[in-house]
Amino acid sequence: MILQRYYLGCLSHASYLVADETSKVAAVVDPQRDIDEYVRDAEKLGVEIRYVLLTHFHADFVAGHIELRDRCGAKIYMGSRAQAEFEFTAVKDGDVLEFGQTRLGFLETPGHTPEGLSVLVYDLAASSENPHAVLTGDTLFIGDVGRPDLLASIGVTADELADMLYDSLHEKILTLPDETLVYPAHGAGSMCGKNLSDEAYSTIGEQRKYNYALQPMSREAFKAIVTADQPEAPSYFVHDAIYNRQERSSLDEKLEQSLVPLDLDQVLRRREAGEQLVDVREAIDFAAGHLRGSINVGLAGKYATWCGTVLDKTVPIVVIAEEGAEEEAVMRLGRIGYDNVVGYLERGLESLDQRPDEVRNVRRVTAQAAFEQQQAGEAWTVLDVRNPNEFQQGHLQGAVNIPLGQLARRLEELPQDSRLLVHCQGGYRSSIAISLLQRAGRTDVADLVGGYQAWCASQLPIEGEVAAACTRG
Repeated sequence: MILQRYYLGCLSHASYLVADETSKVAAVVDPQRDIDEYVRDAEKLGVEIRYVLLTHFHADFVAGHIELRDRCGAKIYMGSRAQAEFEFTAVKDGDVLEFGQTRLGFLETPGHTPEGLSVLVYDLAASSENPHAVLTGDTLFIGDVGRPDLLASIGVTADELADMLYDSLHEKILTLPDETLVYPAHGAGSMCGKNLSDEAYSTIGEQRKYNYALQPMSREAFKAIVTADQPEAPSYFVHDAIYNRQERSSLDEKLEQSLVPLDLDQVLRRREAGEQLVDVREAIDFAAGHLRGSINVGLAGKYATWCGTVLDKTVPIVVIAEEGAEEEAVMRLGRIGYDNVVGYLERGLESLDQRPDEVRNVRRVTAQAAFEQQQAGEAWTVLDVRNPNEFQQGHLQGAVNIPLGQLARRLEELPQDSRLLVHCQGGYRSSIAISLLQRAGRTDVADLVGGYQAWCASQLPIEGEVAAACTRG
């Protein structure tokens, strides 16, 4: 029995290939939408991907079950409470799927979603009684459990799901042997929980001991703790949860439709028609020069997550990228179901050589320079686009906190008669924020180079819990 983990850092997403060397059969659990890696590895192992399993309808990415079905002929398996447009095999507690010396057993574990499923992986050559591992999807993470508050907009309350989650954990998952390995579908950085570890795996025994949500407590206390202080979910989560239920086109088909070169005049006409231009270069390159009205979301960071936060899935998108990076930019949008890309700017920023009137840049200010300007009485409004918990820990004196995910709808809260000094933790989110501000017509904006980290490294004044602790110390 072979159990192989795949990890997609930009979405903090883990998927798995379970293969049997005797029968030459494999299953893929919670695949990402671009499936080439699974197919290549199956070929190297000499196995055939016959099954694709979804632990639930994911909200933070579009799964690759349709792609594996269409390319490999894989049969789709889901929990019995799942409802979908495509054909699948529904499984319930106690059902098994066996191939060679490998057995996959199923536990229905609702809580993060109603159709939640956990997969028990048995190596029959070692034991037919005790599972080698459990693939917990978004029910149990390393250090956390799945949040139950994502489906309110489609009619399932957080209270109902938290009740289900409590039962799934205590009546099913925690009855497994302590030595059973735990492999979840997400790691640190995912917005499907609030306290996820960056460890690849754990054991039931370790989670029983160290996971805050699995400590002895009443049902009501559990429901209160798992619903409190959850990060704000990007708007695309509901879209993806629905999209994963639908019969749809494959990623390859969408890429073929989207990778269309557009000349500058075509892109300018699309911009004037209200379409979205997303510049995927790094922040420093965007600052040096970019097409007026474009939104900067760099490929080097949490690109898909932030595209899903600041871009409108109903409005066509044009990609602006370094030559050769266009396909990656479009493919990663496809991972979150943003299939509304209509093309990319041919020749990238080189196409603007004869149109300097369309070029804009971003002023960048170092921490020390910004502080000295403040001390000299220059009027700055400091805009901190980090999350509230980051802001509470420590922030620049007098800063205004508007999280990046809320900025577009809260622009009117910013003073119109003051220059804006924008920052985040390190500089990725602030560049997105500045591009949104410029697109909305603000020209009096500057980016704090290196963000809050650089400000602290320069030992400049801060407020918040960290500053208070330093004062007390």
